[in-house]
Amino acid sequence: MTPIIISKQTARRFVLGKQGLWPGRRWRGKRGTAIAIRACEAVQLDPLNVVARSQDIVLHSRVLDYKPEYLYKVAYEDREFFDYGGWLAMYPMSDLPYWRLHMQRRSHDKRIEGFVLSHEELFEQVRAELRRRGPLGNRDLDGNKVGLWNYRGRKDTSLALYDMWISGELMMHHREGFDRVYDFRENIAPKEYNYVASEKEAEEFFARKSVAFMGLKREATMRADLNYHLRKDYSKANVMNLVEAWKESGMFVQVQVEGGRDAFLVLGGDVKALESLEKGRVPKGWNPKETTTLEEVTFLAPLDIVSARGRAKKLFDFEYTWEVYTPAHKRRWGYYVLPILYGDDLVARLDPKLDRTTMTLEIKGFWHEEDAPVKNVEFANALAKGLIRFAKFVEAKRVDVSAMKPPALRKHIQSKLKALK
Repeated sequence: MTPIIISKQTARRFVLGKQGLWPGRRWRGKRGTAIAIRACEAVQLDPLNVVARSQDIVLHSRVLDYKPEYLYKVAYEDREFFDYGGWLAMYPMSDLPYWRLHMQRRSHDKRIEGFVLSHEELFEQVRAELRRRGPLGNRDLDGNKVGLWNYRGRKDTSLALYDMWISGELMMHHREGFDRVYDFRENIAPKEYNYVASEKEAEEFFARKSVAFMGLKREATMRADLNYHLRKDYSKANVMNLVEAWKESGMFVQVQVEGGRDAFLVLGGDVKALESLEKGRVPKGWNPKETTTLEEVTFLAPLDIVSARGRAKKLFDFEYTWEVYTPAHKRRWGYYVLPILYGDDLVARLDPKLDRTTMTLEIKGFWHEEDAPVKNVEFANALAKGLIRFAKFVEAKRVDVSAMKPPALRKHIQSKLKALK
């Protein structure tokens, strides 16, 4: 089959649009939060809260009137989603049967199995406490401290809870702040989703989900994804045969971006959207409810799938590194830098911090690309609107942009920020 050739602009717009970022926010409120997570396929979770948690910034950038409590409500009250994994993310509850195969196989991991077999009495004690007391977190159990630091927990009971969760025996009942509170899976999972899918079903599901999540999925990375999700060692030839069969069935279509060599996969159902974008049209269902990204910039989260882990460079020719774990003297930009989306391009980055004693949103740095339209009044207005919306989202009472350059842009922004009061 001859691959579909698309322009780089189409590639950008497609990836952004599939993730609900372009041409503007198209969901609203709590109900829109649930729709957005399903459309995005998954939202990565992170505990760090400098100005807001990464997952909340992800949803704020896609959902009008988003509030952080909406995520926990749709997940832990409505039970529409569950969080799972070492790469921790929120997934639709309908994904659970396929993840249960992953969990089942993960329970036989040498590390987990070895810990369980050598601490059988500990696991029985934890189960007994859960049965007697109901949902429990790490702090609710008096375990013994483990000798070496472990990110899964500082006590043996914490490690037991984590392993029971990663193996699928437990699920997250709710979170207190970001702390986990566990319960048995059968007390949480809706009955219609509490079963183990077959390997063939899971194989196809995770292949489809990987492509949908990325929008444009490099064909060469499919093997690693299947190996991880199915906990199986697929050969290169095996994966090539599977992918060819999926292409022949119409599940996937191969795409190439003009000027590039990589072969990408897209869902067969997304070909119409690509055709619309190539013609300069907005695909059906993508129209924003309020402003477009040309009328109001969007700040992308540090872990946003469209720009994290080197993707900003490949897709937007935009240098971006989340420098939170970079020593201060080695940082190029700042501690919690966010990329700025204007139209269909990443044009700048800023480093925000929320001073919670005065509820001031401090913009500690602003760095723009050489070709960014910083002298353009339309861009200045769009940036001001984005800052005002972001400030309201984090409940800031004022915004300090004194560190922003160039001066003319800063003055224009300051004049517009009066609308926040």
